Parts: sequence; C-alpha cells; structure tokens
Amino acid sequence: MTLPKVLTTSVVRAARRGQSHGGVYLVDLETEQYELVLDWNNCEIDFTGRGGDRGLRGIAFDGDDIYIAASDEVFVFDKSFRVLRTYRNRYLKHCHEIAIYKDQLFMTSTGYDSILVFNIRTEKFVWGVHVRTDGDQILARTFDPSSSSGPLLRTELHINSVFCNARAVMMSGMRHDRIMRFREQGLDIIGPLPRGTHNVQMYRKGILFNDSTSNHVRYVTGKETKSFPVPQYRRKNIINTLDVSERVARPYFARGLCPLDDGLIAAGSSPSTIAIHDLDSGKTIKSVNLSMDVRNAIHGLEVWPYRDR
Repeated sequence: MTLPKVLTTSVVRAARRGQSHGGVYLVDLETEQYELVLDWNNCEIDFTGRGGDRGLRGIAFDGDDIYIAASDEVFVFDKSFRVLRTYRNRYLKHCHEIAIYKDQLFMTSTGYDSILVFNIRTEKFVWGVHVRTDGDQILARTFDPSSSSGPLLRTELHINSVFCNARAVMMSGMRHDRIMRFREQGLDIIGPLPRGTHNVQMYRKGILFNDSTSNHVRYVTGKETKSFPVPQYRRKNIINTLDVSERVARPYFARGLCPLDDGLIAAGSSPSTIAIHDLDSGKTIKSVNLSMDVRNAIHGLEVWPYRDR
C-alpha cells in the first residue's frame, strides 16, 4: 500500500518567550517529505514548567475544518491553516488529546482532570465530567462548563486520552493504571494500563497506546501484546541547544499515535520522529525524522483526510 500523509503537532519544551514553541507539520509518509505549515510562536502564554502552555496538541477533523488544541484554547483552521474560529473555557487547561464524535468535540483538560464536551453545531460547551480518587475508588461527576460549579485546578490522574463511540466515553490518565469508561450509568473500569501512557485508544479487538515510560508503543488484546520500541539515535546526533536536563526534555518520549490502513500504525516520539509499525508482522517499516532537537516532541498525530496539499 501507499502510505498516507499525516498531520502532526509539536511542542518545543523549554522554549523561551519570542521563540517558536511548536508547530504543525504535514508529513508524506510515503516520500518522507514534510512541510512546516504553521509555526507557533504565540507569546501570550505561560512559559513556566516543562511544556507549560507551549505548543499545539490534539488534532481532529470535521469536514473541511481542522480542530487543533492549544493548552487552554481550541483553534479551528481551514486547509490553508488560516484561523477561522477559536474557543476558550475556564475549565480547559493543559489540553492534550481531542476527538470528534457525532458533532461533539471531546477535549481532555489535564489541568482539571476532566473531559469537556463542545457541541460543534451550536458552538457551546455543553457538559463536562471530572474524575478524582477517593481512597481506592475512582469517582466521576458531571458539571456545567459554563458555570462556576466545576472542579478546582488540580492534576491528580493527569487525564490525557479520550476515545468515544456510540456506547461510552473512554478516558485514561498518565498517573493512573486503568482505562475508565463513562456512561449514563456512571464510571467504571474496563481494563488495566501501565502508568505513564499517552494516546490510549480502542483498535480492532484490543487497546493501542504509547507506553511513554518504557519508550514503546503497545497493542494489547486478551491473548497477546505486541510492542515496538521508539526509534533510537546516537547521543552525539541529538541536539540540545539549551542544555536542558532530561527531566525537562528527554529523548525517546513516546507520544502521538494513529492507525493507518492494513494494520499499520503511525507513532510519534522525541526528538520529533514518526515511525510506521506493522501490527500483523510485528515489524517497524520506516521512520521519518522532523527534528533532532531533543526539546522538539511530537504531540498530536492524525491521518490527513484531504486530497489537496
């Protein structure tokens, strides 16, 4: 098969005010050519912390509209990456992944350990669900994101993944070891996870995720686990322009993940690299490197659905 194009966002950790702190790349996985279609250097953000508010994050498509999340704002672009609309909410902070299902945009608000839901047609935030622990229990409550009755700013579970289908909203967090399912009946647990995951999603008859702590992509079914290590580079070839510590930006951090066709998946890692893995053969087919700067890390990753560009 011919490999498709993908759209990916990046975060440049430890970038300073006035510098680019992320961007959007259109990558042809077949030819390995890529284009920086948007350089993100917004200075009106909080530059403290590792990633802080830097960079652009999750990606979702609705017709000709491209939704891309920043830390506390969602931007809608056209296919030429001109901003059409933006949306903010008081309970959206450190957004990671987003997903669209039946006219609703689901957003992870990592800073509030919540999922926010935005109706694309009415252009309103319609509901949210906040998750917290109480001893050994995981509890959830819904709230109105247009009110002041929502949760406090606190990251306990580090909710960073959301996946939706007709039956439920599924979510997971980097500091939690379970996949949570939220339905009208409430919250329940549907499967275990290692701690330190990103991009958890249901795929085929199993679960696909980045095991970021161990620098692997994993696909788990009831019978087997398939694992792929992220691409490795010689240390001397990795650039660290600001001499940041690995606590701030480390190589081989696995984040960004999307299925392709025929059992192939595209997976991101740092320094910004996209690898193509074959779930059926268990082999890594190729990898495309966008930057050797260790601070430049893939974040969102989705198949480009359009024929143009």
